Amino acid sequence: MDLGRHLRYFLTVAREGHFGEAAVELGIAQPALSQSVRRLERELGVTLFDRSRRRVELTPAGRLLLPQARELVAAHARLRESMRRLAQGELQTLRAAVPPGTPATALRGLVQEMAHHAPGLEVDLCAMAGTPLLRALTGGTVDTALLTAPFEGEGLVGHPVHRAPLGAVLPRGAAPPHGTAVDLADLAGHDLVLPQRATAPVWFEHVLAVCREHGWVPPRVREAENTDFLLGLVLAGRGAALETADTAAREPRLAWRPLARAPLYRRTEAVRPAHAPHPAAAAFAEAAARVLADPPANSEALTLPQGQRPWSRVYGEGPITLPG
Repeated sequence: MDLGRHLRYFLTVAREGHFGEAAVELGIAQPALSQSVRRLERELGVTLFDRSRRRVELTPAGRLLLPQARELVAAHARLRESMRRLAQGELQTLRAAVPPGTPATALRGLVQEMAHHAPGLEVDLCAMAGTPLLRALTGGTVDTALLTAPFEGEGLVGHPVHRAPLGAVLPRGAAPPHGTAVDLADLAGHDLVLPQRATAPVWFEHVLAVCREHGWVPPRVREAENTDFLLGLVLAGRGAALETADTAAREPRLAWRPLARAPLYRRTEAVRPAHAPHPAAAAFAEAAARVLADPPANSEALTLPQGQRPWSRVYGEGPITLPG
């Protein structure tokens, strides 16, 4: 039995909830799809779908199989891709993805570090994020990637390579004095500017949860497709952002202030498949840790001076007021 094919058909039916729609997506006849699923059920000795309704639903056995089937199908795809690359002599290339907008100095550092520690290996860098990147990792078309944690991806493991505190990014005219901290509750009533949810959906929800926990429920969350747009929205008074100090330093008319109680950190991990990863994936994680460990070039203090209290509590000026 072609287990990989039958599991792939099972996953398609589970996702679509309908044999006819799944058959159209797979490009096969519905009877052939039904026979494939029934053969899988006979092989496993269980019923995977409840067919008593108009749209089929997973049985308890089907729900138990679902995550394991996803992992097996992804591993099968990676295996085939690895064998193809081996046959064509491509394993001397490491395909690595980095977030869009990664600074040029970081890209140069990654390439130089890999050239030094893995001579003869070609590093093929691309910019990718979000769901397409997770699919590329699980499908084997990308060997390793830098991702913001937390993230969701079955069959993937991450190695922490960097952690940076987030602070409030504000127009200079609206920012508290240099060296003071902002409590998230001080931003109540103002919009929040964040990178697009699609770029890192789990991280996006994590930031919103932390804001709510600390007393800031933004009336509106504005999603920015890139860093320049995010900084531009803040500069235009369309909200406050929560970013790293080096990101804020790209726009000199903005100010970065640390968060009181430091409730948010951006954690970056080098992610690779848990099974049969590229031999150089671990070396890439080590190189990324070395490159990203360099302190950001900025003129703002990254930590609150000893004994200093949050700005609103010291100066008694109430919530921050943004222009516009």
